[in-house]
Amino acid sequence: MNTSNFARLKELFRRAAAGQELTIAFLGGSITQGSLSTQPGNAYAFRVYQWFVDTFPQSKFHYVNGGIGGTSSHYGVARAVTDVLMYQPDFVAVDFSVNDLEVPFRQETYEGVVRKLLAWPSHPAVVLLNNIYYDTGETAQDEHNAVGDHYGVPHVSIRDSIYKDLRAGKYASRTLLSPDGLHPNDYGHGLVAGEIIKLLEAVNAHREEPEQEPAFPAPLTANAYENAQRLTIREISPKLEGFRADPEEKLGHLDHWKNGWIGQKPGDKITFEVDASCIAVQYRKTIRRPALRAQLVLDGDTAHAAVLDGNFDEDWGDCLYLQPVLHHGEHKTHTVELTILPTDTPDATEFYLMALIVAG
Repeated sequence: MNTSNFARLKELFRRAAAGQELTIAFLGGSITQGSLSTQPGNAYAFRVYQWFVDTFPQSKFHYVNGGIGGTSSHYGVARAVTDVLMYQPDFVAVDFSVNDLEVPFRQETYEGVVRKLLAWPSHPAVVLLNNIYYDTGETAQDEHNAVGDHYGVPHVSIRDSIYKDLRAGKYASRTLLSPDGLHPNDYGHGLVAGEIIKLLEAVNAHREEPEQEPAFPAPLTANAYENAQRLTIREISPKLEGFRADPEEKLGHLDHWKNGWIGQKPGDKITFEVDASCIAVQYRKTIRRPALRAQLVLDGDTAHAAVLDGNFDEDWGDCLYLQPVLHHGEHKTHTVELTILPTDTPDATEFYLMALIVAG
């Protein structure tokens, strides 16, 4: 059951009507980033931002797009501050409903995102967006909306609107709105934006009607990820034995392969010590095969070592791969050791370690 509370949205609209300066932000994956739109202005996120601009011409609005393709709420909760919240947004739409299908503990990481957004000092109005695979109907909507209902956060469902119309034959074919069955084209982005705008218009029409925001509830899940941290060369100095810190300056949140560590030959090693109960390693899987692989050993347990394979089997581009190492383990100082494995290819692509994400 949808138990949405609109107090924050109504307050946002009252401030907009009064001519205040406001920041409209988005956090999510490739659809949020604008994938398959022909220009940034055609992406659903920008169209929603444009609705604010057009509806409240007396106000000044700023646009923040924190979408990064191929990323889940596990990464999202760790980067929410640097990619969205540090701009002190007044509105945030968030969507990890498709990419979270690959995360076994997705409801917990998603709750971490929602709690972090709601608790931020700028007190943003939050709306949850649930996208979908148009060919299969797959989405993490039900688990995500359970979180939304727990906090009274409004949500928009593509499964219950655009996808439902597609299945009912309203559109001649899926390709009219999504060439690949996932990412909308310009027309599809317009449809997605339209579903969000329907919600915004309905609430704005009643913005003067009082509504009290519910008390902030206890977590729905174990909630170990609300305060997750992403550790790069800016936050931690591991022991380097062959690995080197990347000296290239990072330019914006989409400049991915920066602020990490590089392993260039077999035997190169890097060792971290981190206080956490949840640990994940973020590294590059590249289409420039063959690429180096690394062995990861947690707390000296070589019998259960993991292999981090830098080779990516897809062809659409390099992947920001996030591999869990420890989930709800003992909270203590853990040692994470990576060593580049032997290879028969002397010119193999270097191994790029982007970050550790720790929580708990």
